[in-house]
Amino acid sequence: MDLSSLLDDLRLGEKPRPSSSLPPITSLLGLVQQRLIDQTSDASSLVAGVAQIFQTSDRQWLLGPASDQEPRAQLEAAYSSAVCALIGRAALPPCDDVGGTLSPEDYRHVPAIAAQVCAALQALVGRLEAGGGAEKGLLLTVAPHVCVFAVTHFQEKAWSSSSSRKAAQSLQGALLKAGCWTDSAHLLMGDVQLGKEGAGPTSGILGGVLDLLQPHLTRSSWQRCEATKWVFAWTLLQVTRPALAPHLPRMLPPALLLSDHYHLHNCMLGVRCLHHIVLHTPASELRQYNRGDVIYEALMKHLYTSEADVIQVALACLLDLLLVLEKPPSAPSTSRRTPGRHDDVLRLLLTRMEAEHKVALRRVYASMLPAYLDRMGVASCRHLRRLDRVCVGYLEVSDPPDETCRLKVLEGLHIVMTAAWPRFACRVKVLLPCLLRLLVDTSCDTHLQHAVSRQLTAAATRCIALLHAIAPFDLQQVDSSCCSPEVLSCLATVTMTTER
Repeated sequence: MDLSSLLDDLRLGEKPRPSSSLPPITSLLGLVQQRLIDQTSDASSLVAGVAQIFQTSDRQWLLGPASDQEPRAQLEAAYSSAVCALIGRAALPPCDDVGGTLSPEDYRHVPAIAAQVCAALQALVGRLEAGGGAEKGLLLTVAPHVCVFAVTHFQEKAWSSSSSRKAAQSLQGALLKAGCWTDSAHLLMGDVQLGKEGAGPTSGILGGVLDLLQPHLTRSSWQRCEATKWVFAWTLLQVTRPALAPHLPRMLPPALLLSDHYHLHNCMLGVRCLHHIVLHTPASELRQYNRGDVIYEALMKHLYTSEADVIQVALACLLDLLLVLEKPPSAPSTSRRTPGRHDDVLRLLLTRMEAEHKVALRRVYASMLPAYLDRMGVASCRHLRRLDRVCVGYLEVSDPPDETCRLKVLEGLHIVMTAAWPRFACRVKVLLPCLLRLLVDTSCDTHLQHAVSRQLTAAATRCIALLHAIAPFDLQQVDSSCCSPEVLSCLATVTMTTER
């Protein structure tokens, strides 16, 4: 069979050959696959010709025989192989070094051919739109390949351009339309989220996508292609309850591999994937085979780094993971509570806060402190000595322009005083001078924005009022000569509120 002459006969704008005179579609697809694989030079004309075949050929001929099961399986295999060969023309060059990255110059030829491949695949998907049994089987066969390819190229990365991203987005939209999927999540999960058993195009293709990604997500292979991690992360973040749990054995290991990498962007991507898994997987599944413990150890390791962004996402993930591993410390209990993982994390958090001098890290630690103290409740009594030192140290140091550290520490202090108020009567001598100095410093700081100054003053006054309610003290002894009228007004408000 001469493929070139056949492509000429099927050229757009000319009368196509009748289906009876054409070879079987499986034979043609096999020849197309071979030519796509063998042709080492520019294959633009070949890809354009394949697009014309999909777009202009007779629909019945494209779908092949509709009788026996074996020919149907052969047809689906032939389409799958041809689509793989077509996608392979726009494959990204592999990274030579482990963990290395390629420059945009290395990808200079990818966007143009990727846009052409998108056009060819969109032509095929369009012919399979809203069809019966034959179209359904073919669509579900090629959909995982098309989805992975589209996701690879619609992201704003070094290997894409504005035109290739537009083409990939159009391809993804055509795929959703062809299968009557509402969005990307529905494409992957099908009707699982609706509590129905999907059939045909309403079935999800998550299993097929993971089958394609799995060989490239091993410890030795995932760094060979930069797009692999982004496609995996995009796929995982689309999947929610209850569709995630059955695929957890295939999704958790790559997320752990990413989180364990020394590159900052890989590590953060992995931790975000782990957090998504924690949020959308039943606790029983995470506790099975000690999966939750493995995630916990992986996250705790990140708390010893000096990267603020990593620590922030790790602390946020740990806060949700701890509810899976143990009951909240503030939950009622008939027996004496023994220290648990909540205590370990809070102890490490306070220890790192006390010794930290970098502004970015101090802000991250302070922003997460109120959530952990609120979770601990009265059980935070075990950590009050460290908390005293942290509060004094953070309230004495300004953090312009938003004063994040001071505001968050004041919020955490109010939370713990409310929960463990009987333990604060003996801490008035330590906390009251610190809070009063903060009020005076805030009133005298001319560089502080008015809105921030009001927030600080209100938060400090609230803590002083609560401290005064726990253990009344005489505010009349405050030297009015060194206080502004605003500070004296705040202290008078504290006194009047307590008397009421």
